[in-house]
Order: sequence, then C-alpha cells, then structure tokens
Amino acid sequence: MSNDATILTYEGTTPKIDPDAFVAPGARVIGNVEIGAESSIWYNVVIRGDVHHIRIGARTNVQDGSVIHISAGTHSTVIGDDVLIGHLAMVHGCTLHDRAFVGFGAIVMDGCVIESDGMLAAGAMLTPGKRIPAGQLWSGRPAKYMRDLTPEEIARNQKGVAGYVVEGRKHKAAVAKG
Repeated sequence: MSNDATILTYEGTTPKIDPDAFVAPGARVIGNVEIGAESSIWYNVVIRGDVHHIRIGARTNVQDGSVIHISAGTHSTVIGDDVLIGHLAMVHGCTLHDRAFVGFGAIVMDGCVIESDGMLAAGAMLTPGKRIPAGQLWSGRPAKYMRDLTPEEIARNQKGVAGYVVEGRKHKAAVAKG
C-alpha cells in the first residue's frame, strides 16, 4: 500500500483494499470501504465510509482531489468495475454501474444512478434521484440529457480505464521505491 496514504479504521471497521490496488500518498480511505483489484485511488482523494458503506470495483480509478461519501443510513455509494471518475469530482450516496464515467469537477448526488457506459460531463451536477441511462451523455447544472454517446466515445472511455490500470501500477512501483 502507499507509504503516506491514510487508511483509517473507524468504529471497528477497517477499509479492505485489494493488494493489487494503488492508493496514492495523500489519499484518505476511512471506515467501511472496499476497493477492488487494480483500482487506483489518486493523490488527495478522500473516501469516507463512516456512516454507511462504500464499495469500489476492479480497475476503477478515482482521480486526484475527488471525494466519495455516503448519507447516514439512507444512501451507500456503490461503484462498479472499470469506472472513470475525473479530477475533483464529488460522488455522494449514489450508484455508478460498470463502465460509468464521471467528468472533471462533476457532482453526483444522493440516490443517483449512472448506468453502464453512461457519462456525466465535466462540471455537471446530477441532482438527487436522477438516472443516466446506459450510453447517454448528460451535461449542465442541473444535468440534462444531451445525446447518446457514439461507439467510438464509449471505446475511448474504456481505453482510458486500461491506461489508468497501467499508470496505477507505475505509480505504485514508484511509491514502493520511495
């Protein structure tokens, strides 16, 4: 694991992080959190599972400065496999299906769902209880349907997932070397 990440047991629950995941120095992972294989949690990310649970699948990346949290007793956060979460995103009490995409600085609020290959654009805000169907792009504040993603755009997003798996391995090796 990273040599300067905070992995904190909270009220008797310690985060479960797959040994093949990368948690960057400066990241904070607290409480009832599980992170899957080859996922990457980048610099200065906060994942706070204090009042409900957070589950993050395999090969998912949470980019620098993002915050993942939950709502007490009402909304956990469940993030599937191969999900891209851009820099400075806020993901709160929601569900991101496999291959979902959350752009830079976007906000996903309580009770929201982004289905597989659904995309919330950079800077957008998905207000409570909204659902982005599979293969759609939503944008704006509040976010609204813009258009369907092309097969090429969906493929590009998945190429990004593979790239972050490789970068995560490189950063993990660099951290291990000191």
